[in-house]
Amino acid sequence: MAHKAGFVNILGNPNVGKSTLMNKLVGEKLSIITNKSQTTRHRIMGIVNGEDFQIVYSDTPGIIKPSYRLQKSMMRFVDSAIEDADIILYVTDVVETPDKNTMYIERVKQEDKPTLVLINKIDQTDQMALEALVDQWAEKLPNAAILPIAAKHKLHVDKVFDYIMHHLPESDPYFPKDELTDRSIRFFASEIIREKILLYYKQEVPYSVEVEIASYKEEERITRIESNIYVVRESQKGILIGNKGEKLKKVGTAARLDLEEFLGRKVFLEILVKVDPDWRNNDRKLRKFGYIE
Repeated sequence: MAHKAGFVNILGNPNVGKSTLMNKLVGEKLSIITNKSQTTRHRIMGIVNGEDFQIVYSDTPGIIKPSYRLQKSMMRFVDSAIEDADIILYVTDVVETPDKNTMYIERVKQEDKPTLVLINKIDQTDQMALEALVDQWAEKLPNAAILPIAAKHKLHVDKVFDYIMHHLPESDPYFPKDELTDRSIRFFASEIIREKILLYYKQEVPYSVEVEIASYKEEERITRIESNIYVVRESQKGILIGNKGEKLKKVGTAARLDLEEFLGRKVFLEILVKVDPDWRNNDRKLRKFGYIE
């Protein structure tokens, strides 16, 4: 039997459940999940291997209209994912209508690649409304297949895999068979910390934050991690730290517990908060944080 391999790229707006789907398909938590938009900032690959296939999934940032250079870099990840794709999964949900992001939908149509529209969160609607939404998407993307799912509950996620296997091209593997992702442990450590900030803080603070792993040392009995959290204003630094450092301590404890589970060993985590007013608009700093190659 010929070996199959290809890139399956997951596109869609913020808050439609793209990252939840990615994690279910890969079987591991690679993309952080919160109810806030712009949770995913990078293109994150998850690699699934079988005896005769390799699927390289990509979770991309939610499609937005960029306001500063960071967001422009995020949308470049989306563009590259569309170009590289062998198969496109376009994720929407039962609230969103097909008239959003017309430009990207038209681009997907023009790419003429196998495309599966996934209408997520079907547990939150009724059959009549769902059927009407399916008809709207069928009109918008007439050559795409359409599948209603509930990614959080793994409802019909197996059918997503069946679709991918049917359309996956014949190819040798792109990555070694024992690899799970193209990202480093440092990257996932920074994402775990950022996820806790998204969960514990409201308003503008999470969108002004970047996390840097300044030091990562594996000792015999413990892993020592030093991290910097960058914000754009002094007032945000005060909000992050909280009264007597209580808020930051809560974030650090939650992140440390997740890191210990992720790494399977004890972790000592140190977090410092720094102010950098222009990190989101400075190409050199965006390159340092991995947003520009």
